[in-house]
Amino acid sequence: MTHDFWNDRWATRNIGFHEGAPNEMLVAHADRLGLGPGDRVFVPLTGKTRDVSWWLSQGHRVVGAELNEGAVRELFAELDRDPEVTDSGPLQRFEAGGLVVFVGDVFDVTAERLGDVAAVYDRAALVALPPDLRDRYAAHVTSITDAAPQLVLCFEYEPSQADGPPFSIDEDEIERCYGDAYAFELLDVRDRALRGVPARETAWLLRS
Repeated sequence: MTHDFWNDRWATRNIGFHEGAPNEMLVAHADRLGLGPGDRVFVPLTGKTRDVSWWLSQGHRVVGAELNEGAVRELFAELDRDPEVTDSGPLQRFEAGGLVVFVGDVFDVTAERLGDVAAVYDRAALVALPPDLRDRYAAHVTSITDAAPQLVLCFEYEPSQADGPPFSIDEDEIERCYGDAYAFELLDVRDRALRGVPARETAWLLRS
């Protein structure tokens, strides 16, 4: 999807992908990442997810990447935090307390800009990308995080019944995108309705 596509979604408030509470699978399975107090978690395509607040409440630090500046400003406002905004190459860097979010293209987030992270939490990134971008995205995140363990949440549904995003990501696609760098384990499967289409939400643990 193009930058304009996502910016238009935010501008028109067509943000059905935004959940009003921390994701149930995150709460159920975050401990499988083996994080310690103060560890940094990378949340790509952050949006203004309430999952950020949950990570912070658990004593972790969060670094995100989000294309839409308005979403990031809403995130900090809802957390009642006044960010310091600085330039970081082609990106803007918003920081307050234990939260840093880079505004711009996730592919412009380098390992140096990102810094050390202990894990990746992907609730809305892989499923948001069309097939021609997924390989590049997976390789990029693996590289800039030094293959940190990941908790990846996906949807599975019959593609002929609905158009993404979110796109349907099954085990074969997880293998194709990450199999060279990670071993993976299916942690959870829950039935969902996705725009009236039967679907399953899945949680995958990736470890190098």
